[in-house]
Amino acid sequence: LTPGCTKQACDFTDNLDLLAGAGYDVIGVSPDAPEKLARFREKESLKVTLLADPDKKVTEAYGAYGEKKNYGKTYMGVIRSTFVIDEQGTVERALYNVRATGHVAKIIKDLGI
Repeated sequence: LTPGCTKQACDFTDNLDLLAGAGYDVIGVSPDAPEKLARFREKESLKVTLLADPDKKVTEAYGAYGEKKNYGKTYMGVIRSTFVIDEQGTVERALYNVRATGHVAKIIKDLGI
């Protein structure tokens, strides 16, 4: 859980009523253990649902886990991503390598909320 995770989770929490009013649920997925996510959710007063994916099956299935580069080093990690999924489970939008700051506002604008 990085500062970017905190920023993004807090932004989604701050806009949760707006998103819910437009019919959207917000679910965060992380490879962290459930206990760690529970502490994070409580510490940051988050309202969004956080799901643990310690074996990375969900993040890998959505292409949100893979090779990353940072400061010239290559490593495997979570690729900050957002997916808009309809009621039938169809991915309407897949956004990869999103910025933590300003991302939620952009999503709200793009969805016309």
